[in-house]
Amino acid sequence: MTDTESPHKRVWRLAGPLIISNISIPILGAVDTAVVGHLPGPQYIGAVAVGTMIFTALYAGTSFLRMATVGLSAQAYGSDDGSEMRAVLARAFLFGLGIGLAIIVLQVPLAHIGFYLMGAGPDVEPLAREYFFIRVWAAPAALTNIAIIGWLIGAHNTRASLAMYLLMNGLNAALDLWFVIGLGWGVAGVAWATFIAQYATLVLGLVIAMRMLRGMNGTWDREKLLNKQAFTRLAAINRDIFLRSMFLQGAIFAFTSIGARLGTVVLAANAILIVFQYVRSAAIDGFSHTSSALVGDAIGTRSRERFSEAVRITTWWSFGCAALFSVIFITTGPFFIDIMTSVPDVRAAARDFLPWMVITPLAGFLSYQLDGFFIGATRAADMRNAMLVSVLIYTLALAVLVPPFGNHGLWLSFIVLLLARAATLYLRFPKVERSIGN
Repeated sequence: MTDTESPHKRVWRLAGPLIISNISIPILGAVDTAVVGHLPGPQYIGAVAVGTMIFTALYAGTSFLRMATVGLSAQAYGSDDGSEMRAVLARAFLFGLGIGLAIIVLQVPLAHIGFYLMGAGPDVEPLAREYFFIRVWAAPAALTNIAIIGWLIGAHNTRASLAMYLLMNGLNAALDLWFVIGLGWGVAGVAWATFIAQYATLVLGLVIAMRMLRGMNGTWDREKLLNKQAFTRLAAINRDIFLRSMFLQGAIFAFTSIGARLGTVVLAANAILIVFQYVRSAAIDGFSHTSSALVGDAIGTRSRERFSEAVRITTWWSFGCAALFSVIFITTGPFFIDIMTSVPDVRAAARDFLPWMVITPLAGFLSYQLDGFFIGATRAADMRNAMLVSVLIYTLALAVLVPPFGNHGLWLSFIVLLLARAATLYLRFPKVERSIGN
């Protein structure tokens, strides 16, 4: 950042590429859904939704690869420690590679658990299993990509992370169309497209990271990389973020599982509306990731002023983004539902639940922002505890609201989860602020 760069310009310089990157992910999900949505029957949409949710749960449990890496690399970047930047990247990469290989080894029991919990119908599960057992071989690339992208965000190089996302999702979407529509591979084509795109992106990410490191001070320091204290800290952060992520994914998994038990049409309708949620969260998450990088940088420089500025400006922009998406969903939602499926029952059900898409952006933006602040400060234990309380509140809401109100009660419970996440983190926020220097 130059001395004359305004705070708002700085936020958008980082957030702009992140928003585009994040939105490209649910757009890919929309392409997946649209491609299989025009196959004959809702079971194809349901199969991709179930298979994708299982991988989302698996990978979200490893979200510490991104979250911890963003915070640690941002703090090292703020303190201008090139050797530590190298060590952070290497540790995160090795963690991602190891976990990806473990997922491949354990793919059969993981599939058994996942499909048992999802409870998909006999018309959906065989197709979803076909999808799972192809895509699972991309796990090492998928997880090391998460680590590299987290490191790039912490280093304030969000344009490079954008390049990775555009390759990953653009290539995936193109291969979707070729394999499913052109070659007639069905659900398997969607899985093969993901496999190829993930490994191509890994190559690009490694090239970008190595070029960046050549321009930084410091060296590859074996002693620093294997430092016991650093590994102990990383292990503690990873443990707490892992638990926090598993609590959250348990909540999302419950949402999809309950929706599946409400019928194939409801499952397919929710799969379409969840794409809307991914678009909304992806855009708002751009400001959350930006706040992580800026808060971590402020901690690295021990600047209370820069910390407060990052919190204030990113939160206001996040609120504006949430309000914009509420307007977009209410005005264009029916149009996009029709694009994503031609099945009349699914279209009608998705329209019935569309009003919830107007509420969720405003209900959820603050929880995303607070996540970003705590990630940048590497306050993983606070995030873990807050999420546990939030999920307990959400579980109570499901028990009370779903039996009488069905899928409407399910979406209302989701709103309760978003508000609980914001409230529990906000109560711990003053402790984070007091930890920053003057």
